[in-house]
Formats: sequence, C-alpha cells, structure tokens
Amino acid sequence: MNNLSSQEITDVTAKHTYGTWRFQKGWKPLHITDAEGCYFIDANGKKYLDFSSQLMCVTLGHKNQAVIKAIEEQARKLPYIAPGYATDVRAELSKLLLEVLPKGLEKFFFTTSGTEANEAAFKIARMVTGKTKIIARYRSYHGSTMGSIAATGDPRRWAVEPASKIPGVIFAPEVNCYDCPINHHYPECEVACVEYIDHMIENEGDVAAVIVEPVVGTNGVLIPPKEYMPRLREICDKYNVLLIADEVMSGWGRTGKWFAVDHWNVKPDILVTAKGITTAYVPLGLCATTMKIASYFDAHFFSHGHTYEAHPLTLAPAIASIQEYKRMNLIDRAREMGEYMSIKLNELKSRHGSIGDVRGLGLFWAVELVKNQKTKTYFNTKKDKVNGVPTMVEKIAGEMMKKGVFVQAWVSHFVIAPPLIITKAEIDQGVKALDESLALADSEVEK
Repeated sequence: MNNLSSQEITDVTAKHTYGTWRFQKGWKPLHITDAEGCYFIDANGKKYLDFSSQLMCVTLGHKNQAVIKAIEEQARKLPYIAPGYATDVRAELSKLLLEVLPKGLEKFFFTTSGTEANEAAFKIARMVTGKTKIIARYRSYHGSTMGSIAATGDPRRWAVEPASKIPGVIFAPEVNCYDCPINHHYPECEVACVEYIDHMIENEGDVAAVIVEPVVGTNGVLIPPKEYMPRLREICDKYNVLLIADEVMSGWGRTGKWFAVDHWNVKPDILVTAKGITTAYVPLGLCATTMKIASYFDAHFFSHGHTYEAHPLTLAPAIASIQEYKRMNLIDRAREMGEYMSIKLNELKSRHGSIGDVRGLGLFWAVELVKNQKTKTYFNTKKDKVNGVPTMVEKIAGEMMKKGVFVQAWVSHFVIAPPLIITKAEIDQGVKALDESLALADSEVEK
C-alpha cells in the first residue's frame, strides 16, 4: 500500500495529525497494523489484550465478520443518499431499535457520533419545552462539540471556556457513593445528591432537561444506588422537565442489560447512544425520543439536520451488530462474565493497599487508586491531568502495555470494559497484568 516504514508512519502521524486530549510534544503513537477478537497487534507483531475495547466501543470485538460483511454489501448497494429519502436500511434498523430500546422511544435521529446525538437532544429539548436550561452533573462527559462540551463536567471543558459556557447549562453533584461530593453517606443520606436536583429545578425555574449518564463512563463508572434513577424520573415528571439518558458508553449490553436504564426500569424521554451501536466499525450515533416529543414537530418546524444523517453506510453495520448481540446472547453473557470480573477485581483489592474502590456492572468496571485508603487521598488531581503531570494510573497503564495488556486510565482510575466476547482466561490475563503493575502504586502508599 505504501513504502513508509513503521517508524515513518509514526513520525508522520505525530507531526501532521493531532493527538486528542493530550499535549502534542512527545507524542509517539504506537503503529497498529491488525486487530482480531479481543486483541490488537502492532507493527512488530506484538499482541495486546484490549481490556477497554479501545474507547469503550469495540463491544463485539475486532473483525466481527457479520458486521464487516454488512458494510461491504451496503457499500456496493447504496453507499450514500441524502437524509430526505427512505432506504431499506433506515426502515430495518428502525424496526430493530423498537425491539431493544426502552419502551416508548419510537422516533429516531441518526448522527455520526455521540456528541452530535447530544447536540440533537439539547436542541430538541429546548424546542419542545420552550425552556432553555440544561442540568448536567460534575464528573460527566457528553462530547467535544460546543453544546456537549458545555454540558461536560470534567476538565476537558476548561480549555474552551468561556466560549463553551452556552447559556443555560448548570451542574449538579454527581452520584458517587465511594467519595461523595457533598460529604454524605449512603443509605443514611436518603440519596441527597438526587434531591439536590429537585432543589435546583425548583429554584432555576427555566429547566428544559436533565442529562445524566445512568452509569457514568470515563469519569469513574459511577453506579447509582437503586433509588437514584427512579427518583430522578419522578423529579423530572414533577416539574415537566425532560430526562435525557446518555448511553453512549453504557448501552449495548455493556452493563448486562441492553441499556443501563433497564436496571432500574426507568424510561427516559430522550436516549442518546453511539459506540457499540456499530461496535465502532463505522461512526454512528442515535438520538431517540418518545412520540409525545415527536408529535410537537407535526405542527412546528424541526430545526435540525446534517448531510450524514441516516447515512446508509452507517446504518447497515448497526443492523448487523444488533443481530450479533442477539445471536451470541451477549447481553446475558456480559452479566455472567461481569460476575467473574467482580470476583477477580475484588481479590485484587484485598491484596493491594493502593486500591481504594472497585465498582461496576456487567463488563463495565472501574478500579480507583488512592495513596491512603482511610482518607481516600488520590495520587493525582484533575489539574495534574490537564497540566501534563504523569499520573499514577498512566504509569501503571504503561507497565501493562509492556505486558501486552491495554487499559484506559483517567486521573485516578482505570476503566475496564473489554469486548463482550472476552473469555475467563483473557480476563485472568488482564487482571494478572494489573496485579503485577500495581507494585508502582503500592510502593507509594502512605503508611
């Protein structure tokens, strides 16, 4: 295909393309040439266990043949047509979505990313309600475009302020029962963090929607107590506020249900998703709404759209992906393998003084590192991350790469979210690499 050496490919990539969410100086991206199943392979032939499904998105694993075939066949049949036309794949995917999404979500807007899906959700909420404010939470991530980054609570928002401060986005405390941001203790707190959202809506007065990741993703795989999501639904109904569930990362079987909200039988007004919808082989996002919301636009102009909406080449692999989740019974399998993952990670916690918390659902887990378990003092802060200070979790992730295991690290925790096809032996491989690499953190634990 080309005459470039592996080193030249790395050099060209680093010099002429941007590395995301990082300082550019010193970036030396690893040259990847192949991937299959739960592994990817570098130019030297070294295999790496993909313990985080890349960006928590390659849910079916690499090179699923049914999804690849769907892409090939659609490219030959109809690679593109404008969104104003009906297509076979658009209708077929819509029917499949009705089967797997939470009941009541029946009108769809297709995008090419999760952040675009959230942009659509915000515009729809504001158009339908006639109100302006969006309540999001700290320790959240909703995307990189201007509306979505404005609703993002983590430090990736800071660099583009005040431009990202789109009028009307306000933040509530996250749900975090390990390290509560309002210094409460569950269950004695009676879930004060969700009751605070009630207080915010009452006093803000002009709230169109509340957006939450039902299980927070990159910012720590934060699992809410059982009362949280049902109570949030009640609060939104009380004030006629729309509830937006951002399931970009937590959807598609990741938590052991089709979608995380299914754990609490909560039905959002709008659900956004991406990533696992095509197992990330082709960029596709989805903004799904109720028919009650959709009916507003029968007599009002739907003021949104883009060139690639309902792009046929993105829809075909979504059909194949859903069929594969069903064929391989991966939703149930994620739950079953998640039980094994829980055992293995909690065994690690019992042996390592640097592990403060282990939490997760299905095959969606976080391992939180601390240098003092009693005070819950972290090795690094969010400011360390954006200021380029090498974090403890990044150092450990680097050691794991040497051992042939890739894991996502963010500020003070690892996000462990392997493909749903992972085996127990592969889980053992990943946990073993983490076990051995934690010596770095254990050596700096405060006695």
